[in-house]
Amino acid sequence: MSIAPTPSQRVTREDLFTFVSACFACTGQREFYSDGRGQSVSIRFLHDYVLGNYRRLYARILACGINHYNQGEILFRLLATGRDGRPEDRAEENALITRALERLPTQRAMRLLTRLSKARINNRRTRAIVQRWLARDGKPDERDFRAVKYRRAFRTGAIHVHLPFAGELEALFLRGWKERRFKTPLFESFRGAHYAEAAIYELPYTIAEGLAKKHGVPRDVFLKRIEPRLTTLERLRLQETTREVLGKSVAMDPARLSPTRLASFILSLPIAERRERRDELARALEISAQRAASRTNARFERVACVLDRSWSTSGSFEKRSRPLAVALATSAFLRASAAEARMFWTLPIDDEISIDARGQTDLATPILEALAWRPDLLVVVSDGFENDPPDVAGDLLVAARRCGHAPSVLHINPVYDDLSFMPKPLAPNAQAIVPTIGVRDAEDIPTAIAFSTFASGSSSLADLERVLAARVAAFLATNEREEEAA
Repeated sequence: MSIAPTPSQRVTREDLFTFVSACFACTGQREFYSDGRGQSVSIRFLHDYVLGNYRRLYARILACGINHYNQGEILFRLLATGRDGRPEDRAEENALITRALERLPTQRAMRLLTRLSKARINNRRTRAIVQRWLARDGKPDERDFRAVKYRRAFRTGAIHVHLPFAGELEALFLRGWKERRFKTPLFESFRGAHYAEAAIYELPYTIAEGLAKKHGVPRDVFLKRIEPRLTTLERLRLQETTREVLGKSVAMDPARLSPTRLASFILSLPIAERRERRDELARALEISAQRAASRTNARFERVACVLDRSWSTSGSFEKRSRPLAVALATSAFLRASAAEARMFWTLPIDDEISIDARGQTDLATPILEALAWRPDLLVVVSDGFENDPPDVAGDLLVAARRCGHAPSVLHINPVYDDLSFMPKPLAPNAQAIVPTIGVRDAEDIPTAIAFSTFASGSSSLADLERVLAARVAAFLATNEREEEAA
């Protein structure tokens, strides 16, 4: 016989679910309905609150696949408050910090190091972890690349944690390109590029770009010659630039992108170009979604998905079309991972590749159509700001469930609401029936479904702790396997 949770356990479970949901959706940037300052103040309060009350679980959330912005916030706070941790949790916390720092994109990790330096956080644990990350023992090529690409941040971080400059790093940081000669190939290319234009094209794009300006290389010449060294993401970011400068986009395989990133790329193209390349883009999105479904091992039966394409899904200047991109990627992801799936947009459209954000938010109509199809699972992707008519969808789903006419329901929200301290729910007073969880990418859907049981109240705090412990074990085991392979 199950024991009913105490009020304290219920509050803890709700606090942690709210925080996890916020960490998936919030990036501290402006949204359609809120500014960046409100976002930052709200999410920082949540971080401080959860750290102060649930430190062990706060650290374990690093293993849940939350977005990089919130990973950086957690790492900074854990490193800044090491003395507040319990001795029995210290080993696991250190392992989580080390692993999460290794998995952060390099530019975000360097930003964290600069922040630690400015805040004068230099305790023994911080020095040990940051020294190991900067040194990259066994991977000197990766260390040298970081040293050149992020010279100022690398030097600041190394000095802050008292890391000796191994090899030719001292000469690079003290004399830079004025050094007579380097034995390290990348350092020598960096030095030579200050004197000879030809050496520029031996460097990574982000380093070569500034040196090309120094030499006065025409933009079109530089882009043509540097193209072989471009990464997939650099090719993605340069699509519009190369189209303007060269008259054509730089070559790229769209299917190599994640579904959400590919959806953002598709939405950035003019509709005329999307229609012209319709078959190519649709096929790329299908392949990308199939890879994501295989990677996440997502499997569903009969799924209906209600997708919001109202004007607010156009996002903000910082996150242009991001909510609509998540909806488009979710459509592809669920088609790839479900035995049978149907999509219901707020404004019907024949071709999703040509979709755009427009109109009011009428969720009730597509929800009724989806319920009539009788799916096993109903997923609603919306920012929760319903206005045509206002605040009806949640009540409709609650009434349908109570009458026995509704499947399992999950509201996925890619937008953080700073006033709610979480993504805005469709049914604020009925989370047990219509749970809302934030996502950053369509690939987060399996995790969102796994955590939705905690919002519904059908799982206890002990269940949540077991889930987090299992994710920690998998998170750290991945690191061990990678080290063995290396």
